[in-house]
Amino acid sequence: MMGRESVLRVVLLALLAAVVWWAGRTFDGEPAPRGLDAPITDFSAARANATLGRLLGPEVPHPVSSDANKAVRDRIRKEFATLGVKTSIYRGLGCNGRAEYGFFACGTTEDILADVAPGQGKAVVLLAHYDSVPAGPGAADDQSGVATILETVRALQARGMKTIHPVLAVISDGEEADLLGAASFLHNPALKARVGVVVNVEARGNQGPSQLFQTSPGDSKLIGLYANNVPGYATSSLFETIYKFLPNDTDLTLFLNDGLTGFNFAFIGELAHYHTALDRRQNLSRSTLQMHGDSMLGVVSSLMQTDFTALKGSDDIYVTLFGAWLPRLPMSWALPLAILAFILLLVAAFAPYKEETGLGRWLLALAIVPVALFVSGAAGWVLYEIAKLVSGYAMPGYAYPFWLRLALAYGVLAAVLLTVKFAGARLAALAVWFWIAGLGIVTAALLPGASPYFVFPALIAAALLAAQAYAPDAWRGRFATAALLIGALAMLLIWMPLVATAENIQGLALHEVFTIPAALGAVVLVPLIAPPSWFRLAGASAFAAIMCAIVAGLVQVYSSVTPQRLNILFVDDHVTDKATWQIATNDRLPQAFRRVMNFSDEAALNTPFARTPSYTAPAGELRYNVPSASIVLEQKDAGRVAHVALDEPDTDRTYILVPPDAGLTRVKIADWTFTPAAKPLTNFGTIIACMTRDCSHQVMELTFASRKPVSLTVGALRYTLPGDGLKLVAARPLNTVPSQDGDSTIIFGKVQLP
Repeated sequence: MMGRESVLRVVLLALLAAVVWWAGRTFDGEPAPRGLDAPITDFSAARANATLGRLLGPEVPHPVSSDANKAVRDRIRKEFATLGVKTSIYRGLGCNGRAEYGFFACGTTEDILADVAPGQGKAVVLLAHYDSVPAGPGAADDQSGVATILETVRALQARGMKTIHPVLAVISDGEEADLLGAASFLHNPALKARVGVVVNVEARGNQGPSQLFQTSPGDSKLIGLYANNVPGYATSSLFETIYKFLPNDTDLTLFLNDGLTGFNFAFIGELAHYHTALDRRQNLSRSTLQMHGDSMLGVVSSLMQTDFTALKGSDDIYVTLFGAWLPRLPMSWALPLAILAFILLLVAAFAPYKEETGLGRWLLALAIVPVALFVSGAAGWVLYEIAKLVSGYAMPGYAYPFWLRLALAYGVLAAVLLTVKFAGARLAALAVWFWIAGLGIVTAALLPGASPYFVFPALIAAALLAAQAYAPDAWRGRFATAALLIGALAMLLIWMPLVATAENIQGLALHEVFTIPAALGAVVLVPLIAPPSWFRLAGASAFAAIMCAIVAGLVQVYSSVTPQRLNILFVDDHVTDKATWQIATNDRLPQAFRRVMNFSDEAALNTPFARTPSYTAPAGELRYNVPSASIVLEQKDAGRVAHVALDEPDTDRTYILVPPDAGLTRVKIADWTFTPAAKPLTNFGTIIACMTRDCSHQVMELTFASRKPVSLTVGALRYTLPGDGLKLVAARPLNTVPSQDGDSTIIFGKVQLP
């Protein structure tokens, strides 16, 4: 029979971990929003929100080169004029691409340049973009950034605008079309030469803290400036480490790639509204907007008085604790400190103590961490699959994550409890912390931005364990319990808030970022758990996890607030001479559409340009002319050059797809040149996209290594549907929402290079 004290200890430790998780989720640095009566020298979310309302106007989508985007541009210029700031428009061709992903994009953009204040030398640049995706009005992404800049400029003026540098606001165009406005700006040598330090404000959601998630290399002085000038913190050297491995970019990416200095701020809460029709002003958190503004105003105010040469430094490692503390150290210290923690643990391990510690016992103790992590990851997968099986949907817990979150938490608890019997308190503590210190050494050497999550708690725990190991009641008395508990708390305080933050990345669909970090934070509690409780408590936790996963599967998956992403497409396929209606979604097709048309049972990638699988239904005859292009061939010694002129004036975007075996070696558009990857990560080939309406004026110069025949796919995208698509729009359930390119028409055909 389990001892009550043992069970109580498990319950209290589990509650401790849960409370720390809750505190990390709740106390994240977001301030109370300031009203219209805030001092004029301060940033006010209420004033910024009022400005945002004027900028958005009718609150409709305004993608690059659209009439709605021009209207937004005019409203932004009017707001600057009200502040007495002169603006100009820089119109140019911008191009950008990722060779490894087989995608290159170009388009004509119109950036707004606002000379906020004069000064000497290079400028402090306030950066945001004003275009939106075709599906949504972009209230958060990124009109909130534009409103933040305008309110920041107003506050700086109220403070007297004291600056030793010019202050320039760049409101870029075409960011959502692959950073085209920023690319155009930087392609102009005179404009690029004006840039000193850039502060970019972005959004990937509409709630949560404004996070400093990226800086330029050598960030120690930048982080110091941030720490000394903002009221609330939300940053970590881990964020930038992770961001480097993601395919995501912002305008600041191009500035950093050109060796410029910068800060990148964004909020990422409520991913369900990102790039959808729900990215509206009413859904934007005022607290988030306040923190966005406090961060920009604080950093910019300091930069205006800072010698830019003083910003050059080494790199730091750092992590935010509950929005209030920002412990940081030079990155060069990470490896020595990790080694020091490991040495202190060796000191504790070799302290005199009467206990049988053969190799087998050590190996079993050292298995605690890998077993806990593996079982937690596997439990997360099993529990998510159970919820999927019960619900019948691909993303259970999307709208209401409570039960799935609870299931994953019980799964982690069960995994941790399974390891309790592996070793006694002493060996368990030493083995677990040897792992943490060892991971600190590995990350300090290979991924130093991640090292504070191991080095900081390992140093605290190792010092305490080494001290208590030489006490008279080593490993048994109150001092030992306190050392174990304080070390565990240091780990929990860093890792549990990370679990809460990680959920914003992709929700609980990415259950690994919940279970594995949670297990890594909680496994340090194992030495504090009395062994007699392990088996039945682990079983009870596993049973509770399964029951919660079943309930999660029974809960409604989508809601009008957190809807299913779903686009209605009309596709004119001139390759197969078929017209189809398509519903693009990553989940089940709502039955409402099947009552209107006979859609397929399974979804598939049904066009050469598709990224999301679609359910299809026949649409009768082809409606539109095949996209065309005039081609002039220029023969070379070993290959040829094709001069391709697009001829699609009545379209929003045009694409050319070159198959992977065509031998494409170079792409040239105007004075932009790209080199395609020999083997891109995608298998469809290389896409060259004109993202604006002036596509009929662009000539693409494609260089091939051979003269063999090549079949090019030419596609056109329109942000509208044919008239008879209204019946599908009317059938759209309230718990679905258009996203990214939204409801649209796709037309494509083939062009042959003989």
